[in-house]
Amino acid sequence: MNLTLHVWRQKNAADKGKMVRYEAKNINPDMSFLEMLDVVNEDLITRGEEPITFEHDCREGICGSCGFVINGTPHGPQRGTTVCQLHMRHFSDGDVLYLEPWRAKAFPVIKDLVVDRSAFDRIISAGGYVSVSTGSAPDGNAIPVPKQAADLSMDAAACIGCGACVASCPNASASLFTAAKISHLGLLPQGQPERLNRAEAMVAQMNEELFGSCTNIGECEAVCPKGIKLEVIARMNRDFIKASFVGRDEVEVAGAG
Repeated sequence: MNLTLHVWRQKNAADKGKMVRYEAKNINPDMSFLEMLDVVNEDLITRGEEPITFEHDCREGICGSCGFVINGTPHGPQRGTTVCQLHMRHFSDGDVLYLEPWRAKAFPVIKDLVVDRSAFDRIISAGGYVSVSTGSAPDGNAIPVPKQAADLSMDAAACIGCGACVASCPNASASLFTAAKISHLGLLPQGQPERLNRAEAMVAQMNEELFGSCTNIGECEAVCPKGIKLEVIARMNRDFIKASFVGRDEVEVAGAG
C-alpha cells in the first residue's frame, strides 16, 4: 500500500516548524505505524535527508512514549491502542495522513513529533508514592485489600502516562493522568495515611505546570489507550476538596488556641 504523509517538522523548541509532505511506498499492511515510519526514515537517510524524529521504547503499548496525533486523533483512529500497536491494515491504500506532536503549553516540542513530558514526572514527584519503612518485604497477605478496591486501583494503575489525554482535551488538562495516579494509591490501604496530602500536592503541581482545568468534555477518556475512566477525576476532586477543608480546620483550630 502507498500513503501520503504530512509530518510536522520542527528542529527545536525555538523553531517555528512546518508540515512537510512525504510518500510512504510499498508499505506492508502488517507493519505497525512506527515500523512504517522506520521505512520512510530509511528512505530519507538513503537520500541524505534528515529522518523524522519520533519517540519510542518498548513498542509493546506499555511505556507510553510513542504518542503523537494522527489525523487529529491522539494515537490514531483505533480505540484503546498506542501508536506502536496501531497496524497499517487499519488504513487504506492512498490514504493521506497528518502527523503532529501533542499540542499543549506544558508539553513543549523538542523536535518533530517528540515533546517534553517531564511535567508528568514532576506531578508524580509531588506525591505519587507511599512512604513505607524499608527492610524485608512484607507478606503478600499481611494487609487485606477488598477486591473492589484492588480492581479499581489496578484499573487506574494501567495509566502509562503517554499524554494523549492532554493532547485531546480542549483545555490541555492533565486531570485524567493526575487522577489516575492519585486513585491507584488512594484506593489501597497502603495509600491511606497520605491520601489527602497526596491529592493536594499533586493537584497543586498540576496547576503549577500550567495544564488547563477539566470541564468534563470527556475527550481524554475517549482517546486513552488504557481506557482510564472519568470516574478517577471525580475521586481526585473529592479528595482534593476534603484535603482543603481538613487543612482549613487545622488552621482554625490552631488560631483558636
